[in-house]
Amino acid sequence: MRGPLSRLRGPRDNEVYVPHHGDPGFAVQHYDLDLTIVLVTNSLSGVATLSCHALEDLDDFTLDLYRLRVSKLKVDGAAPAKFTQRQHRLVVRPRRTIPAGTDFTVQISYHGSPQPMPGPDGEAGWEELADGLIVASQPHGAPSWYPCNDRPDDKATYAFGVTVPQGYTAVANGRAGQVRRRGSTVRYEYAESSPMASYLATVQVGRYVPLTGTAAGVDLTTWCPPSRRSEVGKAFADQPAMIEAFSRLFGPYPFDTYAAVVTDDELEIPLEAHSLSIFGSNLADREWSAQRLIAHELAHQWFGNSVTLRHWRDIWLHEGFACYAEWLWSEESGGLTADAQAQEHHARLADQRQDLVLADPGPDDMFDDRVYKRGALTLHALRLRLGDEPFFDLLRAWSERHRHGSVTTDDFVDLVVELTELDGAEFFGAWLDETALPALT
Repeated sequence: MRGPLSRLRGPRDNEVYVPHHGDPGFAVQHYDLDLTIVLVTNSLSGVATLSCHALEDLDDFTLDLYRLRVSKLKVDGAAPAKFTQRQHRLVVRPRRTIPAGTDFTVQISYHGSPQPMPGPDGEAGWEELADGLIVASQPHGAPSWYPCNDRPDDKATYAFGVTVPQGYTAVANGRAGQVRRRGSTVRYEYAESSPMASYLATVQVGRYVPLTGTAAGVDLTTWCPPSRRSEVGKAFADQPAMIEAFSRLFGPYPFDTYAAVVTDDELEIPLEAHSLSIFGSNLADREWSAQRLIAHELAHQWFGNSVTLRHWRDIWLHEGFACYAEWLWSEESGGLTADAQAQEHHARLADQRQDLVLADPGPDDMFDDRVYKRGALTLHALRLRLGDEPFFDLLRAWSERHRHGSVTTDDFVDLVVELTELDGAEFFGAWLDETALPALT
């Protein structure tokens, strides 16, 4: 729709939320990451091969890489005229201008001791565990472990080869391939064939064993320490039912596989990656406080990982939808109805500060709990206005039409206006663009 709700945005809008990340002059179509990890010294050496496409004439281009040193770089198989590293920016000047519309390849050899990357909302990315490591990059941590064009709208396919010490398992996005043991190391291969945003790429390393299953035609693997096999099996036993329910409500699960990694360490929060989620051992529990988060991270596979925001200001399209999925799972599993959850959280929000604009909360508040709850309440208010059948038809159309794509809030508003008789300006203006909390009905 075009009118008072239309938000004009350009490629630089992400600079406000995650400053100095990404280069809009080119897109990466595929990443091939060949990594060797030495846990005892927290060292990483890698060769990243990026298949790219120039969106404009490129006299130079920039990649993101934090605290890791580049030892060799080639553009289309030849050394560039120059490359420089400053802070987390790797600036490459090829020997000749790369014309717009041209495909080109960048190969980067790099090494170092990865560290979490600081940002406006704290540190993200590579993180050492007591015995292993995790990567949780949302929203700015991807450059902590590989060179990338770190924009959420630049989605690419990936291949991973990860070499770790014997006795450890490496888990990455996508479908597992060959496992090759050689001396004191083992190499794990994974391939993600659906387009993925850079911050959703991940690698997890630990002493893990797999718990496997299927649901709705999806291969499921839950990785956990051997000593926690029983408690994790019980805590995550409802994942197949969650996938079945969400596939019915939201449309088919969007990827080939789904994995959950449960670390031996306790983690402050869980986090989703593309076709994979990460949990601490403190969430290996049957209580609702844990089950709602297991459902939340799974729902992100539809809303956040397949259908991905184009601009960080639209984070409610991820977190509001996943929070509402918690309430739907509560209803599906015999707990409080979604309406009861909505009424309870609406009352709580009404007692909090009324200074947040959902469609543009600002970098300081992009992960504020009010974004999650007000986003979910927006969806419930929409459900009450439309009725169940049109509402869930809308959610399925949203996930199908934008499968593996990049979206904005305007895209969602446009779809609602297209498929229903709702006055989008009246309804969404109150929920998305005003600070005062509207009534649910």
